[in-house]
Amino acid sequence: MNALNPWGNTPKRSVIVFLVAVFFTFATIGFANDMINMGRQPPVRFALGVALSGFFAVTYALTGIYLRKKFWKAFLPLFALQFFVMGLVSNWFPNAPRHDQITGAETARLEARLAFDGIAITAAVFLGYAGFVHVFVRESRRHIQVHTEKATLEAEMAAAREVQQVILPEQGELFPGYTVESVYQPARQVGGDFFQILPDASGGLFVVIGDVAGKGLPAAMLVSMLVGSIRTAAENTHDPVLILRKLHDRLIGRTSGGFVTALAAHIARDGRLTIANAGHLSPYIDGREIDLPGALPLGIPSGGQYQATGFELLPGSRLTFYTDGIVEAQNQKGELFGFDRAKAISTEAAAEIVAAAVHFGQSDDITVLTIERLAADATPTPLASTSRQASA
Repeated sequence: MNALNPWGNTPKRSVIVFLVAVFFTFATIGFANDMINMGRQPPVRFALGVALSGFFAVTYALTGIYLRKKFWKAFLPLFALQFFVMGLVSNWFPNAPRHDQITGAETARLEARLAFDGIAITAAVFLGYAGFVHVFVRESRRHIQVHTEKATLEAEMAAAREVQQVILPEQGELFPGYTVESVYQPARQVGGDFFQILPDASGGLFVVIGDVAGKGLPAAMLVSMLVGSIRTAAENTHDPVLILRKLHDRLIGRTSGGFVTALAAHIARDGRLTIANAGHLSPYIDGREIDLPGALPLGIPSGGQYQATGFELLPGSRLTFYTDGIVEAQNQKGELFGFDRAKAISTEAAAEIVAAAVHFGQSDDITVLTIERLAADATPTPLASTSRQASA
């Protein structure tokens, strides 16, 4: 709820009914004042007294709603203004003179006037009470509905978080000749980044990393579908181009006008590296950006054409993959982390890269994957894969 306008999410109908109820409830002061004056007020003063009593009560209510604990800053001036205006009205329209002896006609007039005041007070109180009850019942139902929907959404989000854990590769898996690290940091409770690191039968590894356009639950559900498709396709081939084509065909008609960037890479045990790109950020080798042919993202009907590029990952070299949450990190001044900073830290550990971007100002899901080819006599370390929850 908006801090400046606590009723910003309240339906206008409820607000209007509440203020009308306040008006009628406190308009009774005007009728009671007429009774105190024994019905001697001129009709204009009588009507103004009723209207002003209700009007100022509405202003006090609005003051309390908008200013809350600081309501007194407006209440005191309004209170003084009310007495000043009421005083002016009394001076402009003075009471009728009091008679020493009351005639029968005057007695009948007074009885009619006081009866009218009594009926008016009863009606005003009834209307005010009915308005308050209406708002209470209506807002109670809305409150229950909102909390029910919130509980349902939280349950769905919890289920989505569990499902999305499939994007994380199995920890402790060894890739002979390589050390692999990965860190996944969603911007929300669930995110649109995905990656998979799969071994091949000859001792190499196959990598897919990507980013679904969008955030939240819809992106997370699409991620789950993509991860399943990657694992199914990788059972038959580790060709990066074929994998991207299969993912593209799977996405046609499923992205509702959106798209998915992705990059697939196969690294043989001897260091031969084959990469195909579908609109994703190019990776880095030892701090140098790899120049890859451009291609449209997955899921765009005019796309689907990808090209493989070959390299060699030498012993001791580090290959670093990013999603765009790194370069799009933004600080409080509106400055982006940018490609230059991303390139400068690309040789650091995955956890350090993510920490630098988050400290700068995370605005999107972040995934960093690093693969280092070991020297011939080095011992590979188990896969370190980390998923961090977004900050509240």
